[in-house]
Amino acid sequence: MREILAALDRWYAARLPFGLATVVEVGRSAPRGPGAAMAVGPDGEVIGSVSGGCVEGAVFELAREAAETGTARLESFGYSDEDAFAVGLTCGGEITVLVRQVTWARDPAFGAVAASVAAGEPVTVATVVDGPAPRGATLAVWPRTAAGSLGTRGLDAAVAADARGELALGATGLRHYGPHGERREDTVTVFVQSFAPPPRMLVFGAVDHAAAVARIGDFLGYRVTVCDARPVFATPRRFPEGVEVVVDWPHRYLRGTRTDARTVICVLTHDPKFDVPVLREALRRPAAYIGAMGSRRTHDDRLRRLVESGLSDAELARLRSPIGLDLGARTPQEVAVSVAAEIVALRRGGTGAPLSRTSGTIHPRETD
Repeated sequence: MREILAALDRWYAARLPFGLATVVEVGRSAPRGPGAAMAVGPDGEVIGSVSGGCVEGAVFELAREAAETGTARLESFGYSDEDAFAVGLTCGGEITVLVRQVTWARDPAFGAVAASVAAGEPVTVATVVDGPAPRGATLAVWPRTAAGSLGTRGLDAAVAADARGELALGATGLRHYGPHGERREDTVTVFVQSFAPPPRMLVFGAVDHAAAVARIGDFLGYRVTVCDARPVFATPRRFPEGVEVVVDWPHRYLRGTRTDARTVICVLTHDPKFDVPVLREALRRPAAYIGAMGSRRTHDDRLRRLVESGLSDAELARLRSPIGLDLGARTPQEVAVSVAAEIVALRRGGTGAPLSRTSGTIHPRETD
């Protein structure tokens, strides 16, 4: 949804109704996860994707119908359907899609949601999927306010409270309630989609490899900052547009910067006077990934220095060094791919092995 929200907002601002199809549940080897979306405008224009091509034709017809009639529908596709092969879901997965009409009158908070996402402000959108509540009704929830309704005050209050609790985690998925928000009942199914601010990637050391890592980090959706104490290297013109460049000692900058469980930290300086202080700081704070560049000899020397600085075995176990997966990378661009591959594998629980040598599902169930 985040990928197509700007285009949807233009339709919305022009008061043009459109059909919106959103994946609300997946099973087995589904090609895209919950929150993937496709929209069909009033002139038949299509943006987005719910399956990477498998069922796009069928969903297009459903979204176009919803745009015209205003009727919300819930449809499932998969091998369990006798028509699965006809619609092209040959990957073996299952997806459930909610299709609804979006208009100025039905979704008065849609523009505010789009503006918050564009500004990097946290917001959650809850949508009724099934049960004794108006299917397709939405409630937008911010940390201190909400807009819209799912049908009853009790349901609105319960969903808003839960959404605020999960917003910091960027949680997306189905939740179940009673018609008035009763948490011990499951008659009403609500799809909760959180738009948390993009996770951060902090790159320390403005070396040649940093530009490539920053570029691929931006491509993966991170908000990237490059920091180096040397002004001659830390210049914006050396890095992609949109990457923040900071001149400061890495450990001092990190000490004054908030990190969380989604933050990625890449230390590329391979110079003890820079990387030991910043790693000592990094390994004692929240982060999803902490990697450091250098040869095995550099790693051994760095590890000895970190032990001498007082870090525990548990803290040192968080360090990914030498950084990246073994791809045989040599150029800065290839090294950046290696680093990105390790970050993705750690985030998604992948092994890093060739898929041709593994078995079982290719797309594991989402865990974040």
